[in-house]
Amino acid sequence: MKALVYIGPNALELQEQPVPVPRPGELLVRVEAVGICGSDMHAYHGHDARRPAPLVLGHEAAGRIAAGPREGERVTVNPLVTCGACPACETGRSHLCPNRQILSMPPRPGAFAEYVCVPEGNLMTVTDSLPAAKAALAEPLAVSYHAVNQGARLLGRPLTGADCLVLGGGAIGLGCALVLAMQGVRTIALAEPNAARREAITSSVAGIRCFAPGEEGDLGEGSVDLIFDAVGSQGTRASASRAIRPGGVIVHIGLLPGSEGFDIRKITLQEIVVTGSYCYTAQEFRDVVAAMASGRLGSLDWAEERALTGGGDAFADIDAHRVGATKVILNCV
Repeated sequence: MKALVYIGPNALELQEQPVPVPRPGELLVRVEAVGICGSDMHAYHGHDARRPAPLVLGHEAAGRIAAGPREGERVTVNPLVTCGACPACETGRSHLCPNRQILSMPPRPGAFAEYVCVPEGNLMTVTDSLPAAKAALAEPLAVSYHAVNQGARLLGRPLTGADCLVLGGGAIGLGCALVLAMQGVRTIALAEPNAARREAITSSVAGIRCFAPGEEGDLGEGSVDLIFDAVGSQGTRASASRAIRPGGVIVHIGLLPGSEGFDIRKITLQEIVVTGSYCYTAQEFRDVVAAMASGRLGSLDWAEERALTGGGDAFADIDAHRVGATKVILNCV
């Protein structure tokens, strides 16, 4: 099979590899579409010790079961593999399992390949009305869904009356805005510095006010109830600290290194809640797949599709900011 292999910092190679053999409890999936995640870019730069070269990256996948009684069934992949027996798993918080594994981290090869092995319980059936390139968006949208659930729980009042701000117009940030819209939020603003990405978002998604940070339309100090930082940089943490209202909630999703930028004095004096948000529960992943199938998360037309064989160029283009789309999907068929 063809596989796009990370071989070292800023280097990918299309290789021929043997088709993997499923272990007990796993099924072989013929990958049809797989998204490039920010964490894949982080690994590509050589900044993720959890993903050493050589390694097949990619965990946002959809395709068909390739063998067995369910052969031919269309599925999307929940890449988060958990033990099922620890206190976190037993209380429905499997994403916090201390023994968790994820596709694209050893010992589990990722999905930038024509085939990947996945535990059967991590495969969600999708309807024929949801193309593979859209079904592959289930994983990043589940991350966003969990973040919104986290923020709503901590805000402690209905989201329909809340003013919300999303920092970052990548797939996770846009996903947060889409989930907020699905839940009836009245005011959704999204800050994104990339002009091409802003244009792509506004042309494909209605009801979201997208603006460039620091330009006209930026939100005033203390004007927002709930903020989702989908970047996680010093600058976005500072922006969140400035814009949040007293008693508001900041949900920190981005995984860039560092902790600078938070206004700890304001957080203390105004009882701001700051929380992390990581991945999703198994039930939240199922909920998102159902919402996608019913159209409640919109048309999902905001991704750019490329071929797996051109994956190296796609990574280079993303790195050089030559991509305006919120997400790049690699088609493997």
